[in-house]
Amino acid sequence: MSDALLKNHFTLYQGYVANVNKLGEKAGTIEVGSIEYAELKRRFGWEWNGMRLHELYFGNMNKTSAPLSTESALYKKIAERFGSYEAFEKDFRATGAMRGIGWVILAYNKEEGRMFNIWVNEHDVGLLVDAKPLLVMDVFEHAFMLDYGLKRADYIAAFFKAIDWKAVEQRLA
Repeated sequence: MSDALLKNHFTLYQGYVANVNKLGEKAGTIEVGSIEYAELKRRFGWEWNGMRLHELYFGNMNKTSAPLSTESALYKKIAERFGSYEAFEKDFRATGAMRGIGWVILAYNKEEGRMFNIWVNEHDVGLLVDAKPLLVMDVFEHAFMLDYGLKRADYIAAFFKAIDWKAVEQRLA
C-alpha cells in the first residue's frame, strides 16, 4: 500500500479520534433525554468503533510480515475451526470480496472457543458481542481505491502479504 493511501487513511482515522474526544466533552453538557442527547449516544458508537477498528486494522499490518507459523496456537485454532488454514483464508478473502463497504474480522469467542470470519457493516452493525477481533481488514473504499481502483481482490492479496501474524497471535493470547 502506497504512502499516499496510508496518509489518507491515517487522516481519516484522526477524524474518528477527534470526534470521540468531542463527543466525550459534549456528553456532560447536553440535557439527558433530549434529542441532542439521543443523537450523541447513537453517534458515539459509530465514532468509537471507527476509531478502534482502524487501530486494530493498522495494528495487524507490518511491511516486514512473516507467514503464520504452522506451530502457533493461532494456526492450530484456525485449522481446527475451518478445517485448514487454506479454508480460513479462502473464507476470509471471499467475505472481503463481497459487495458493500465495511470490515472483515476474524473474531474469537473465548467462552465457546469458536472463531468466525464476520462482515461488519458501517462500524456499528454486525459486531458480535463477546467476540474479540483478532484480524481486521478494512474494506471501505478509502482503504484501497487510491492504489487498487475497483480491484478489491488485489487489495486483499496485498493485505494478506502485510499481515503481522505476531500481533494477531497476541490478541488471541
